[in-house]
Amino acid sequence: MQVSCTQENLSRGLGIVGRAVATRTTLPITNHVLISTDNSRLRLSATNLEIAINCWIGTQVEEEGAIAIPSGLLTDFVNSLPSENIDIKVAPQTQTMEIKCAKSEARISGQKADEFPPIPRIGEGITAKVDPRALRNAISQMVFAAAVDDSRPVLTGGYAQFSGDKLILAAADGFRLAVHNLGLVAPAGEEAGVIIPARSLRELDRLLRDQADPVEITINPQRSQILFRLKDVEIVSQLIQGNFPDYNQLIPQSHTTRAVINVAEFLRAIKSASVFARDGSGILKLMITPGEGIQISARAEEVGDNEGTIDAEIEGQEAKIAFNSKYLMDIFTILEDEKVALEVTTPSSPGVFRPIGDDDWVQVVMPMFVQW
Repeated sequence: MQVSCTQENLSRGLGIVGRAVATRTTLPITNHVLISTDNSRLRLSATNLEIAINCWIGTQVEEEGAIAIPSGLLTDFVNSLPSENIDIKVAPQTQTMEIKCAKSEARISGQKADEFPPIPRIGEGITAKVDPRALRNAISQMVFAAAVDDSRPVLTGGYAQFSGDKLILAAADGFRLAVHNLGLVAPAGEEAGVIIPARSLRELDRLLRDQADPVEITINPQRSQILFRLKDVEIVSQLIQGNFPDYNQLIPQSHTTRAVINVAEFLRAIKSASVFARDGSGILKLMITPGEGIQISARAEEVGDNEGTIDAEIEGQEAKIAFNSKYLMDIFTILEDEKVALEVTTPSSPGVFRPIGDDDWVQVVMPMFVQW
């Protein structure tokens, strides 16, 4: 293999695929990045056997070839080089990559490309297209609710339900539920429900930042893998097998108290109370009083306490409920809405946060049991 490319392009490509490189593994080859020529471009590939990422960069190809190179070493060296052209040459007899840039050069020992785990290729299956901004917004509003405990694997991912021209994303960890609805640019060929690992969704969210064109989604016929095709990048993820809970049954359909709150004001109030909640089991107490607003308080034994009140448009009766401060922070730090509604029934029933005037998303949070 003999190619030439810019330092910026190679550094960017290595940064993209590097997130799929295995860190702790019994298969050392997954610590490598596969570099190969592909139709006059350079393809970089990495996998940890759960996620695989391909990235294509512009290059001048003089001789075709492929090699697997230690990812960390190559990335650190390329990032240290000046912003000039890089010449790469691979000796197939020794599996050594020679890199020259300006007055710097290096030789890195690699392994044969056929020793690298095969990157899954998904050609046929259930397909759909979605707007990248809408998808990124949906992921940010639900992925934080996925469980980090592996005791129930189905809860460590996000449930994606494709139905006609709609996509519903949901995540739950037993203490909270986040659901987001969005439209598809091109409808799914058939209905499907799959569970995508939360880590895969976070990596997809990161890759969507520079994406303008619709994202192509393909689920393989066995429903064991999902492909997201972006501009010059593909991410393939294994899917979690199992049955996701019926999230619709977890969303209360009625309430006795409804308060419309300003997102910015509520976020400031819970940030202040969270300072004290850290030393008090993370408990935030909300007293909702028609005509007076919402009092938010926290107390840390032997340290101190805090309380504040925000205005709210309240319908129904007086109510009180306590939440984990982290759960509220997770929700309100990512909301783009100016106002949202909080629906409450009893201190032991879930609290529900909804947008005003539409049903794009819903957040359900289990209460904490406290002495009032």
